[in-house]
Amino acid sequence: MKSALPPTDPNRLDAPIRIKGRGAASNPEGRFETIGKTREDDGWHREEDVAPRPPTQVTEERARSIISRNDSPDIRFEQSINAYRGCEHGCVYCYARPSHSYLNLSAGIDFETKLFAKTNAAELLRVELGKRGYVCSPINLGANTDPYQPIERRYKITRSILEVFAECGHPCTVITKNALIERDLDLLVPMARANLVHAFVSVTSLDNRLASTLEPRASAPHRRLEAVANLNAAGVPCGVMVAPIIPMVTDRYVEQILEKAAAAGAKRAGYTVLRLPYELKDLFREWLALNVPERAEHVMSLIRQMRGGKDNDARFGSRMRGEGEFAELIRQRFRLACRKHGINQVTDLALDCSRFVPPRAPSMQRELF
Repeated sequence: MKSALPPTDPNRLDAPIRIKGRGAASNPEGRFETIGKTREDDGWHREEDVAPRPPTQVTEERARSIISRNDSPDIRFEQSINAYRGCEHGCVYCYARPSHSYLNLSAGIDFETKLFAKTNAAELLRVELGKRGYVCSPINLGANTDPYQPIERRYKITRSILEVFAECGHPCTVITKNALIERDLDLLVPMARANLVHAFVSVTSLDNRLASTLEPRASAPHRRLEAVANLNAAGVPCGVMVAPIIPMVTDRYVEQILEKAAAAGAKRAGYTVLRLPYELKDLFREWLALNVPERAEHVMSLIRQMRGGKDNDARFGSRMRGEGEFAELIRQRFRLACRKHGINQVTDLALDCSRFVPPRAPSMQRELF
């Protein structure tokens, strides 16, 4: 059985090291790369050298399509939009990290520092919504990378997408862990009145110090709960996602998060347990070794108990919730806490698709006809 602890010899130049403001501790090659890289000591390296802080680099790209379709029975939405590739939040547990390998980039530091902004997203969305055969169903923002990650302040791509939805009467759902969503209340409130939007804020723990290493550039936990309260007070239905639940790291906060979410007006909540696909397995092991070494083996043991003895189980039906005694314990705790605080008592989340009007194609004669 593979050890939960990666090699952490401080004399190795490529040894994992905690980088302030970043979730990953290394930058391993992606699984599709054909050239490997190693670092050699040239005699100039000093142990007291401070690890450099890699800057965020954003590449603007012109995407060819914008709506992704989903047929997974584990996910309630059929359509989604990801305005960005990569995510500056730097959540070390993010299941989207391995997607950077398709760009010949690392799932580690690259995923949170080398970002891609789809600057033509709203333009493409208008085209796709205007196609003759398009069938309206809610579109999710935040399925892979966060629509309100820090670079959204500058690029405002998510806002431009919401503007198209508002104009066309198209329903959507939003999942984020950033209080920046409050910026768009001027769009979200009218959409909510027309039953066109539901929002969810992801809250993993209530410990700011833990969050600063797990999800270093996301809003602090208390600030996310404030956002839940502010959205609900404004009339925008906002629930919480307790996701992912990490055994012996964040599972202790489940009941407290749901209690505070209910106090913030949340009527809906969901959860997932930690998934470790592809390169994410080793990245998470590095995080454990650096941050909770005394619990690392136990955490990985519980994860494998929920995954049939493996680090990851990608099967539909079990990948989100896990299996076995510990997974069942989490399910029961979550269900009882929701019942205690009046969450998930109303199961109808249907948004109104009848208001959708396809956007008009650009006309040389403007609005004359």
